[in-house]
Amino acid sequence: MFKLIECEGVVRVPPSLMSKPLREAVLEVLRREYCGQVIRDLGVVVSVLDAEASEYGVILPSDGALYHRAKFTLLVYQPVMQEVVEGEVTVVEASGLLVRIGPVEGYIHRSQILDEVVSYSREQSVVIGERSGKVLRKGDRVRARIIGVGYGGRRQTLRIQLTMKQPYLGKIEWIEEELAKSVAKPAKGGGR
Repeated sequence: MFKLIECEGVVRVPPSLMSKPLREAVLEVLRREYCGQVIRDLGVVVSVLDAEASEYGVILPSDGALYHRAKFTLLVYQPVMQEVVEGEVTVVEASGLLVRIGPVEGYIHRSQILDEVVSYSREQSVVIGERSGKVLRKGDRVRARIIGVGYGGRRQTLRIQLTMKQPYLGKIEWIEEELAKSVAKPAKGGGR
């Protein structure tokens, strides 16, 4: 889920940016500092959309930069448990799939791909359902549900676990086929 977050803080504007208008300089500093960062329990910062800085800055001894109080707006992507997402398969491995969902990648373990055993073909770089013959490869569009979100490590990484084992999840073509079959079936029963 994408969110707009209002923040306040102090921004250090280095001498190299002082020739620019204050708003531009502050936006540049904030974008360098925040874009792509993972913030625990908040998500991934996609962009700094706007900033408003105090006209008066403070100079600290032995530092040529100006420090301005600022209010700014962050656009963040925060994965939410049970959220249904769509994305593109970017990596196919024996252990599972990586799927690009917006600004991040989620992982689908091989046991969460289909309601059947799947095999991996290294030569073709695909996973195949052994009973149904369904094939998934790099570049396929899929729909999945988020079943796990974790923040960890010193590098502040974000781990998203996905499943496609529920109805109307999986490769988009599979879902379309399933919908077409359900529409084509005549209604059962003969109620009055």
